[in-house]
Amino acid sequence: MTAQDSGARVDEVVEEVIVAEVPTTGPLAGDPAMLGLPSFIVGSIALGLALVGVTPASAVGAPLAIIMAATAAGLTIAAIWAAAIGASAVAAIFGIFAGFWLSYAVLVIGLLHNWFGIGLPAVVATEKLFLLTWLVLIVMLTLATLRLFITTIHASAGLSKTAGYVVLAFAALGVYVFFGSASMATGGKPLPLGRPVLHSAG
Repeated sequence: MTAQDSGARVDEVVEEVIVAEVPTTGPLAGDPAMLGLPSFIVGSIALGLALVGVTPASAVGAPLAIIMAATAAGLTIAAIWAAAIGASAVAAIFGIFAGFWLSYAVLVIGLLHNWFGIGLPAVVATEKLFLLTWLVLIVMLTLATLRLFITTIHASAGLSKTAGYVVLAFAALGVYVFFGSASMATGGKPLPLGRPVLHSAG
């Protein structure tokens, strides 16, 4: 083996080490909606069914296991996944909804266990604050949140059921969008979402 051959071999080894140490770059694969939409759907179904009376009105914590462990966690993972592939708008949507569901669970558990030191007279005002804050941020949930807000003020079983049906309608919409994502992920065509509301100029 000549000195030239030895030098060439050293160069090859160094190049292999450098290539091995370079982190993988480029977009990640996959569709975060495949996780985010079912996570949203299952929480919406759980809350909707609770609001329409499947569980007693006194069992306000009934849907929380699903909301915390499946919905909030799944949406958080989907938001991180979307951000990792550069889908900022999708990451923002999933992240905002994750925040809504997690803060809803914390609010209910906190009020039930007096974590925040809020007395009974201030509970309704606390719920109003929560609902009005999210009303401002989540336009897609405006109708359902408004119904929940009115229900809180007037304690109407009918309005509570209406809110539950609206939440279930959002869940049905989520199911439809999920089927479109699943179809694309398995090599099929997306489901039609209707005509675009906004059109690009030119």
